Amino acid sequence: MSSPRDVAVLVGSLRKGSLNLKLAHALQELAPASLKLEIVPIGDLPLYNADLDEDPPPAWRAFRERIGRAEAVLFVTPEYNRSVPGVLKNAIDVGSRPYGHSAWAGKPGAVISASPGAIGGFGANHHLRQSLVFLDVRPLQQPEAYVGGAHKLFDEAGRVNNDDTRKFLQAFMDAFAGWVEKQLAA
Repeated sequence: MSSPRDVAVLVGSLRKGSLNLKLAHALQELAPASLKLEIVPIGDLPLYNADLDEDPPPAWRAFRERIGRAEAVLFVTPEYNRSVPGVLKNAIDVGSRPYGHSAWAGKPGAVISASPGAIGGFGANHHLRQSLVFLDVRPLQQPEAYVGGAHKLFDEAGRVNNDDTRKFLQAFMDAFAGWVEKQLAA
C-alpha cells in the first residue's frame, strides 16, 4: 500500500474548547487509512499585509511551505456573522500570496462547518467555497457538510456521542478520500 495522502486541516476557531476543533479530531479518527490528517495551526499567523511580501515573516514562510507540501486541504469552520472567522480568512490570504504563487493552487479540498445553531454554519461554508474557487482549490461537492446542534454531539472526552452523526462524518470522510484520489490521479 502506498503512504497515506497528506491532508492539511485548518480549523477556523482558536478557542481551546472549540466545537470545530473537536470535530477536526473526530475526523482524524474517522479518516480512512489512505489519508493522514494534520491540524495546521493558524492562530499565530501575523495579519496579511502586502507590504511584507518582499520579506515575509517566518510564520508566513512556514505556513506557506506546509500548505504547499500538503496533497489536499480540509477546512473545519464555525460561522461568525454569516461568514468565515477572520483568523481563517487571514490564513487563506497568507497562503495565497504573493500573487501567482498560491500554496493552495490545484489541491483537492473539502469544507465542513459546525455550529450550535440549526443550520450548521451554512453561510460560512458557502463563503469559504467562493474563496476556494478563486484559489483553484477543487472542493468536494457532495456530500455537503453542515453540522448543526454541534454543542450536543460530543461527550466530555470530545468524542462524537451520536451514532447518526458519526455515520454521516464517516460517509463524508470516505467521500473526501475518494475525491482526493480522483483529483490526484487526474
